Amino acid sequence: MTSKQSTFNPWKIIIFVALALLSISFFSTRYAQQVTLPRYCDNPEQALYLLEEILTKERPAGDETRRPYIIAAKLLFLLPRQADEPISNYLNRVRQHLQKQCM
Repeated sequence: MTSKQSTFNPWKIIIFVALALLSISFFSTRYAQQVTLPRYCDNPEQALYLLEEILTKERPAGDETRRPYIIAAKLLFLLPRQADEPISNYLNRVRQHLQKQCM
């Protein structure tokens, strides 16, 4: 009696997963650049002001609505602050990025 030995080849799965992760990364970066960041072009100084409040105050919204602060906080995700980067340098970097984006 002969039996066929099946060998498991993980490369197909590894390649599929790698391509899926690269695709997700590419499309999320593209979405951020093409859709999310241009939303800040209407009033970039207001977004920077709110971002500074988020970085410097414990309760930046106080008793106000938190929605504008949540929207501004997305900038921390889209343009992360570097380790030990002073707040003023970070805000200038975000300002420059928004100026390029909004041209």
